[in-house]
Amino acid sequence: DSILVEVGYKSEGIIVGRELKTDNGQADGLKLGDELLVYVITREDDDGRLVLSLRRTQSARQWIDLEEARKKNETVEVVVVESNNGGIICELGDGIRGFIPTSQPDASRVYPDGKRVVGRDISKEVQNRLSSLVGEKIKTGIIELDRDKNRIILSEKMVTQERDIKKREETLKKIKDGDVLEGRVSGIAPYGIFVNAGGLEGLVHLSELSWDKVLDTGSLFKVGDKVKVQVLGISDAGKRVAYSVKRLQDDPWSDAISKYKIGDIVDGEVQKVVHYGSFVRIGQGLNGLVHISEMSNELVNDPHDIVKEGDKVKVKILSISKTERHLGLSLKRV
Repeated sequence: DSILVEVGYKSEGIIVGRELKTDNGQADGLKLGDELLVYVITREDDDGRLVLSLRRTQSARQWIDLEEARKKNETVEVVVVESNNGGIICELGDGIRGFIPTSQPDASRVYPDGKRVVGRDISKEVQNRLSSLVGEKIKTGIIELDRDKNRIILSEKMVTQERDIKKREETLKKIKDGDVLEGRVSGIAPYGIFVNAGGLEGLVHLSELSWDKVLDTGSLFKVGDKVKVQVLGISDAGKRVAYSVKRLQDDPWSDAISKYKIGDIVDGEVQKVVHYGSFVRIGQGLNGLVHISEMSNELVNDPHDIVKEGDKVKVKILSISKTERHLGLSLKRV
């Protein structure tokens, strides 16, 4: 019904009664020689003994364990209990709470497309996503720990970024140009898409997305899509990685162009009008240029005066370049 403890004081200490009880059953299974963290209730009882407690050390033990975790950069699992405009409040156990600022959860949890959005107010969307996390377990790292102020600042990004860095280093060690990787779309830009494959993020340039002409990257992919890519090149210790999607697909150009020859007059559709002419599609994956000089027998100052996007036209094939995948077309020679 009691435990005697040597603490280096003039007398032994004693833990008895309700002071033995802990939520984690720490007093169960103790044996001689075990080290304990104890709380001093009083320095001397009627028998001259130090009166100690195990029960009252639970919070202190938690803080000591957290400090060890911070020093060793260990992961701390927390439960989300509340959200506010600044971030999310988490329970670490024994009534101890920590805070994860909005900037510190993994971006995929906070932002609708998995990336921080610039120039658009998405505060309401972010708040809704933070609120939906209540009850979830999250693995975090400790940014700041101050027991006196009861202040614990946590970060999920510390854990995910470290994991991604390790994964990236492993991938870099074993891949080479020409390898095929499976990844996910991590970002979309007008000039291409970013793909994270094995922790290694790289760019699939617009010209490497499809054998067909791509006018809108967002029409082909969205953030989170699974995609296979071929490694085209790695430079600057992996900081610059070039991927290709189209090189894993059959090139339809060679088969498609075999149906045509120079001099053929064919039906087409205007895909784009530019200041030097217009691009016309004559078949799946076959786009050719009608130069401004081939638009009319009259002088043309603005190609928009002759055609507009979506127009159905007849064109004559002037040239075919298989190496450059280029078609020269004419409107005026039809």
